[in-house]
Amino acid sequence: MRPLVLCLQPSGSATAERVAACVGGDLLVARENVVDLLQAAFLAGRPILGVCAAGILIRALAPLLADKTSEPPVVAVAEDASSTVPLLGGHRGANGLARDVARALDCVAAVTTAGDLLHGTALDDPPAGWRLADPEHARTAMAALLQGASCEITGDLPDTLRPEGSTAGAGVTLTATERPVSGGPHHLVYHPMRFALGVGCARDCTPEEMAALVAGALADAEIAPGALAGVFSIDLKADEPAVHAVAERYGLEARFFDAGTLEKETPRLAFPSDVVFAEVGCHGVAEAAALAAVGAAGALVLPKCKSRNATCALARAERPLTALPGRRRGRLALVGLGPGKAAWRTPEASRLIARSDELVGYGLYLDLLGPLARGIRQTRFPLGGEEDRCRHALERAGEGAQVALVCSGDAGIYAMGALVFELLDRGDTSDAARRVEIVTTPGISALQAAAALAGAPLGHDFCTISLSDLLTPWPVVEQRIRAAALGDFVVAFYNPVSRRRRSQLGRAKAILLEARPPETPVVLATDLGRPGQRVRHRRLADLDPNEVDMLTLVLVGSSETRSLRRGDGFVVYTPRGYAAKMGQRL
Repeated sequence: MRPLVLCLQPSGSATAERVAACVGGDLLVARENVVDLLQAAFLAGRPILGVCAAGILIRALAPLLADKTSEPPVVAVAEDASSTVPLLGGHRGANGLARDVARALDCVAAVTTAGDLLHGTALDDPPAGWRLADPEHARTAMAALLQGASCEITGDLPDTLRPEGSTAGAGVTLTATERPVSGGPHHLVYHPMRFALGVGCARDCTPEEMAALVAGALADAEIAPGALAGVFSIDLKADEPAVHAVAERYGLEARFFDAGTLEKETPRLAFPSDVVFAEVGCHGVAEAAALAAVGAAGALVLPKCKSRNATCALARAERPLTALPGRRRGRLALVGLGPGKAAWRTPEASRLIARSDELVGYGLYLDLLGPLARGIRQTRFPLGGEEDRCRHALERAGEGAQVALVCSGDAGIYAMGALVFELLDRGDTSDAARRVEIVTTPGISALQAAAALAGAPLGHDFCTISLSDLLTPWPVVEQRIRAAALGDFVVAFYNPVSRRRRSQLGRAKAILLEARPPETPVVLATDLGRPGQRVRHRRLADLDPNEVDMLTLVLVGSSETRSLRRGDGFVVYTPRGYAAKMGQRL
């Protein structure tokens, strides 16, 4: 994920530009809403480099600190380019960022973690292509070294994991091996990640069957799970749960190759199959995928082994794999921003947006993202281009991209979520698009935002009705209004009017007045969460459609809804019946 470089004062802009160039980050100059910006980036998991006083970063982010194993790195850089200070996530990239920036600025990196200072290494932060088998033991081993324990190194351990000044002896042992070796608090085991696990399976193979096959294969080959670099298969299996379950089990990423790429590996296969070729277009899946992953210099070390519904094979690369070949399974995130106010956007939505390769949506919604969208490819569509919008998002995800389809409110409420699944259901997307992962994150709908500002009008049963007849015939809409009136529901009207559609809200008012009193409270909520936000209260009899526009949500109470005047204005609420319940108790 691209780092965010935040500059707060013009005096630091030159330094900030150099920092952004060094780390490949997105530069943002901001003097307002700084805390909101920092917290949104932090919750999204973006590395942060603040060209400002360290105290500003500390005070802004302190309320969010919870789990140092998952929080992103945070680095403070002096405006005069005199020092860099890793504040958070030292062993999750902050120390490295601080040192890189310090070299670029020719200044001091104020690294303070004990292991880095005394021995020039962090035992819990192995270099790319290496994995520590038991991270929970690293603290104990590091503490022993800091107290003067000797260190014994076995195997070809990278220089960055060799403590400076270590002496021969058995106080602490560091082992580099591809084999399964048991470690402990004073014995850290590191695995070079140079093995590719190739897998294949029949449709709907159970994760348990695949897991048992792979575990047996690793045991037979005497290969430690930590020495695996990734899980690889044919792209037809990109949506196979068993493949992803194995990848998740070993903390790996799943990558996929097309049949043409796998067919090129046929001369190196131990068990080429004409049956497999007739089925998927290549003479092997598990072996071919493993070989494609390790490249021409790699070799098959465990030929295909199989169970009833699954196959797997292992290939060894010449050196640890730091960049995985193949295509990721694409992901389409259906993201609801809420009404537009940044504080009403969920942390999960921010994370999905920040971790996307591309943002797709109506231009206004993308603009509402502000700095969070900085540096991410954006594809904008006009109003009326909803199907094109969804299709583009699906097809880009089908190419392996991580895509966020950005909606206002909640993506599943009068938004693009339903249309995405409808396109898939109709079957007129590409095969790759049908295999993408789809993640939906809930957002705050206009209904919820209006209710929160008005009081508690949704305290009892309610429904939502769109008054637009572009996609739903008006007789159907009217039937639903009558049903809501008969059921005495609180009703939230979306899309109440438009430039061309002026009569429907008046008709809805007339239908509701047939079933509930003229004094029924009505809430008109306009531009929710935006600078022009307005919340007005009316009686149902006084509702004038001419004061409503497309940016207004109309909330009409039930016969039980009440208005309460308080010192700071009106609130509207709908009782749930507690008064009657308390009366029965008395």
